[in-house]
Amino acid sequence: MARPLAFDPIAEAARQWDLRWPEVHAMRAATSLMRAQQIVLARVDEALRPWGLTFARYEVLVLLTFSREGALPLGKMSDRLMLHQASVTNLVDRLEAQGLVRRVPHPTDRRTTLAELTDAGRDVVEPATRAVADARLGVAELSDADADALTRMLVALRAGAGDFTP
Repeated sequence: MARPLAFDPIAEAARQWDLRWPEVHAMRAATSLMRAQQIVLARVDEALRPWGLTFARYEVLVLLTFSREGALPLGKMSDRLMLHQASVTNLVDRLEAQGLVRRVPHPTDRRTTLAELTDAGRDVVEPATRAVADARLGVAELSDADADALTRMLVALRAGAGDFTP
């Protein structure tokens, strides 16, 4: 990571923005949110590095862990992870190469392929989750109350974008 700046670049960008265009509040919020996402993702990816995982691959493993049988159709995974089908295919390819998941035919629908957690995948989920939790999922500076408040604010944005029906 680069050295910390002696000033807040988002505040400076907002100052410049405000001289030229309206909606400086939205610009500042959106830019802060995008930078925060970069920070959180980097922190979580760092916590997962010992297992050769990224947050995206970790999410696949956790989703499979949450399923009744440890297996889900790739299309359903795409919906639940809110990712394009091609992205899920790529994630499953990488996890399969690591021996953490395998593709298996659906027992009743021969057009459908399932991603299934392997024993090695099951063995990785607990320690990886402990590492992510120890890193407070990248938001260690936030109190529980602040994290809850942030979540409530983002629910409105997500619902408005059609992420889910409240």
